[in-house]
Amino acid sequence: MDGETVINVAHEQAMQYPSVELDYPFGPDSAVYKVRGKMFMMAFELRGTPSLNLKIDPLDGEVLRDAYPEISPGYHMNKKHWITVAGDGGAVGGDGHGSDAAGDRLDADLLHDLVLESYCLVVAKMPKKVRPVDPESFGGRGDD
Repeated sequence: MDGETVINVAHEQAMQYPSVELDYPFGPDSAVYKVRGKMFMMAFELRGTPSLNLKIDPLDGEVLRDAYPEISPGYHMNKKHWITVAGDGGAVGGDGHGSDAAGDRLDADLLHDLVLESYCLVVAKMPKKVRPVDPESFGGRGDD
């Protein structure tokens, strides 16, 4: 999936979630998506590649970084709790090595899951009385 598609798909999805606000606190080139004032996603361009920062469970982040060349540790973020997703397999780390040999590629379903997970992780840290959704069940989560 190319970088512009990654940004557009993530934007369209995020803007449908309850209580999401779009802000540009770092300038016009960095879109910050917040739920009740807390960031869950940031869209920006890094070395010419459209990219996203998303919050992630640390164990999931480790697995995803190993499996997908498009996913790397969060750029300018806590590397344990954030990932950067870049289009076209553009590993943000710049070394270009990922698991291309395994053939795993970022697709719209995975991107959807990553944006949803980031949103729900941030909501789960909020006091229950101010949560816009139940993070355990929102978006079909917990329907195993």
